[in-house]
Amino acid sequence: MIANTPIPPYYAVIFTSLRTESDNGYAEAAQTMMELAAQQEGFLGVESARNQVGITISYWADQESIKNWRDHAEHTVIREKGRKIWYKHFKTRICKVERDYEFFKE
Repeated sequence: MIANTPIPPYYAVIFTSLRTESDNGYAEAAQTMMELAAQQEGFLGVESARNQVGITISYWADQESIKNWRDHAEHTVIREKGRKIWYKHFKTRICKVERDYEFFKE
């Protein structure tokens, strides 16, 4: 699903990752993080895809909302679990979206 974002500007957090072989609760934790993020003030939407590289992009109203999500207690616990169990490598990028456009067929 493509996130329905507002008119820019807004922010995107791009999380790319390479997984370990261990599943060990990953799918459940990822679903919990999506649901929890959606409850945060300033959250605008999310898009995610996984193949050999996982990419999750979450959209936020402002940098303060991103910081609050980063510092959220449950997010912190699951992030640390990811470092220990699920990820070989990950990178987070924070970008300001200044322009967007779209195409779709009905």
